[in-house]
Amino acid sequence: MSAANPPRPSRSLQGKVAIVTGAGSRGETIGNGRAIALLLAEDGAKVVCVDREEALAQRTAELVLAENEGASALAVAADVSSAEECARVVDAALRLFGRVDVLVNGVGVNVTSMMLMAKYAVPAMRDNEPEAGVRGSIVNLGSVAGLRGGTPSLLYPTSKGAVVNMTRAMAAHHAKDGVRVNCVCPGMLYTPMVYDAEGGMSAEVREARRRRSLLQTEGNAWDCAGPVRFLAGGEARWITGTVLTVDAGATCALAVSMPDGE
Repeated sequence: MSAANPPRPSRSLQGKVAIVTGAGSRGETIGNGRAIALLLAEDGAKVVCVDREEALAQRTAELVLAENEGASALAVAADVSSAEECARVVDAALRLFGRVDVLVNGVGVNVTSMMLMAKYAVPAMRDNEPEAGVRGSIVNLGSVAGLRGGTPSLLYPTSKGAVVNMTRAMAAHHAKDGVRVNCVCPGMLYTPMVYDAEGGMSAEVREARRRRSLLQTEGNAWDCAGPVRFLAGGEARWITGTVLTVDAGATCALAVSMPDGE
């Protein structure tokens, strides 16, 4: 007896609701959170754009609506280091859209905000009808700094390492709920958080960062947002507990340059 072919998965997020924390960005610039919100909306998701500054969240929501015909977006100002604020974000999504399918934890150096947002989002995801056994998806933003030591900073790689291992623990813990949990670890992207920082970044430092990658190219927010969109959607339905490195090969590059042809 031959088995029937399995249904083909779809990348579409039509009818899904996604919460993106850290969705704001200064002016018309494209940071990680804004890029993620725009790509999720492009695939049909209704997007809740969360940022500590209301004007920044609102501008992202406006861009979502302007770039996608028939799109739905909600801007919410919230400090996601507060349990009460995280609960309010999820409640706002449920009141307006009636469900939560995707949570992108795009803000917070440490695990507190990610844990709190998941605490309130997962119960809402449990109420969804399963699709291929999946009721929801969480994507945490980590960093390559959390994957390997050797950086001068102490606290940042320590915190990002905690995000990586929390992701794996959450994946195991919430598998019974039908919730997938994955992590994207970007490398040294050139984003507003970098070039708008006090003092900016010199051309020399920017070039040195570019040359550290195997591909000898500079990454930006879209390079982070694409993998997040993939992990959020149905094409990744069999992926959970995964840590996806997005760094143009920087973390696997040798410490010394190899001769051409080696």
